[in-house]
Amino acid sequence: MGYKKHQGCPFTYALEIFGDKWSLLILRDLIIFNKRTYKEFAGSGECIATNILADRLSKLEKDGMISKRVDSKNRRSVIYSPTKKSLDLFPMFYEMILWSAKYDSITKVPSCYMNEPKATMKKMRKEIAERFKT
Repeated sequence: MGYKKHQGCPFTYALEIFGDKWSLLILRDLIIFNKRTYKEFAGSGECIATNILADRLSKLEKDGMISKRVDSKNRRSVIYSPTKKSLDLFPMFYEMILWSAKYDSITKVPSCYMNEPKATMKKMRKEIAERFKT
């Protein structure tokens, strides 16, 4: 039997786009940590293999989650940016942070996330919107 597309299921649709560890980590690095270049993504603590990084960047671009442009300061470098489609994932990322802070005994989540979750989310969302001019 061949592979069937998501057929309208919202979970399957989402998982088809960002349902692997690496895609989510690239989006996290881009949106939360403001990493913008291949080198910055490759230098993340999770040690993504270069072939997987290149593949996921290509897939995320094809799926409309990121865009890329040539760096005006270094024509050999590419700058990646989140699209509105990926920026709309921020509330999900924030809820994942809160969930991990609650259940991960070695979490590095700052206490303000748990002590003032709504205020912190609002502040972060504003900073991200300003950074990416949305």
